Amino acid sequence: MPRAIKDEIGEQSIKQTNPELDALLEKLPESVRVPLLAQEGLDSLLEIIIDLGRPPEARFPDRDSILDSREITQEQIDYVTSRISGFGDDNRAGIARTLHRISAIRNREGRIVGLTCRVGRAVQGTVKIIEDLIQSGKSVLLLGRPGIGKTTMLREAARVLADDLKKRVVIVDTSNEIAGDGDIPHSSIGHARRMQVARTNMQHSVMIEAVENHMPEVIIIDEIGTELEAQAARTIAERGVQLIGTAHGNTLENLMINPTLSDLIGGIQAVTLGDEEAKRRGTQKTILERKSPPTFGVVVEIQDRYRVAVHADTAEAVDESLRGQPATTEIRWLENGEVRIEKQEPVKHGKEMIAERPKENSKESPRMYLFGINRQQLEDQARDMGLTLSLTEDLRTAGLMVTSKSYFRRKPQKIRDAEAHGIPIYVLRTHTPVQLRKMLVTMHPGALQNARMTDVSEGRQGAIDSALHEAEEAASDVLQEGDESVELNPQGAYIRRLQHLIAERNLLSSKSVGREPNRHVMIFRDNH
Repeated sequence: MPRAIKDEIGEQSIKQTNPELDALLEKLPESVRVPLLAQEGLDSLLEIIIDLGRPPEARFPDRDSILDSREITQEQIDYVTSRISGFGDDNRAGIARTLHRISAIRNREGRIVGLTCRVGRAVQGTVKIIEDLIQSGKSVLLLGRPGIGKTTMLREAARVLADDLKKRVVIVDTSNEIAGDGDIPHSSIGHARRMQVARTNMQHSVMIEAVENHMPEVIIIDEIGTELEAQAARTIAERGVQLIGTAHGNTLENLMINPTLSDLIGGIQAVTLGDEEAKRRGTQKTILERKSPPTFGVVVEIQDRYRVAVHADTAEAVDESLRGQPATTEIRWLENGEVRIEKQEPVKHGKEMIAERPKENSKESPRMYLFGINRQQLEDQARDMGLTLSLTEDLRTAGLMVTSKSYFRRKPQKIRDAEAHGIPIYVLRTHTPVQLRKMLVTMHPGALQNARMTDVSEGRQGAIDSALHEAEEAASDVLQEGDESVELNPQGAYIRRLQHLIAERNLLSSKSVGREPNRHVMIFRDNH
């Protein structure tokens, strides 16, 4: 394409973009900028990828587009980096008075060989879904996967509190992610003040400095990720300052099993009861309890930009979870500009607590492929529990493989095929009716309402003991048998936390992997 024609396309397209997006586009080399301007739906652009030796790429919510067939050169990368602010110790840079973020990938010598140019936008209306919570004066913690809108919600919360409620708001902006690059903060934060952080490892000290020097009523903090930052957050909360922040993790359960950040929700400790007390409570002797009041009184799990799950009383939610019982959760979403709220109330049934889920959110059971499992026995247990199973003999159509521990450890071809195709595998420790029922209850929480509750109540302690014994055996296998790692059967959050403590007691590492209902603990050596 002749240069004159390309320049004409660029000039026409720039008129259709907004000034903030222009500020990013003008930092790009011509071979990237011109084809990018010709893209449809430029207003929804998420990021531009510029990697050495690869064609440049634009990412949109619904597609990825190659912008030029020619590979990116070092000169083009240097062209971009020379036109933006310097990179911090987190390898992030920005453009003054905008919310754009440029992140660098370096080679072993420290030279920049890749750039991720993320488009920053001030989106209004996202905080409406939790506006009553942030106006309540309680400290609110936002959780959610990267890119789901946590920082966007923080930014708007700062504006609402500072402008609408006239509160003294200070933002501790570690990577200039909330209020943009440069010394003058972006207008989207309203009258909130912003404190920049010179190095990421100083975030906790700047948090304390903000309280001691500037008398805020509210502090906004993004990405609490270290023990020092969690301690600083507690110190701030104890001084009566409201906190609105985000942390690494998608759910409340993630924080409960994270030893670094669990202090944000009160901390978790193992307590050994005497025989009489354990009998009185109807529990095992070793139980988990919350150590202290939570730093954040409210936890919000962001499921998508306009849908959240709210734990309105963090202390109650944590306590219920540690007792193996579901707590009341609010599901909120925006519909035609209005906030809709639906409570998920736990329903008591005998000694058990079953979460009553909205019907529209219920999921069908996965189609199971049985390998080394007696089909008749499984169907008999399902019939007793009022369940109808979906079974298949074709592995390609399965959503879940069920097998025994002995088969899984031998790794025959069928199991390797399931792993290769990403099919979840539920491993039964023993091929017994109790284990089969336990698996069915894990996959069908509502089945407890139809099962014979006396059997479930009697088997509950046995199931816990079995799970802990399994963790002890796994630790022994790693320590004595030389296994690199051992994956345990799927369990609820309470039992998984006990299994993590067993690994810690044996000086081993552990982590929870997989998604519900197949989330389980893996125990391994530190060098795994």
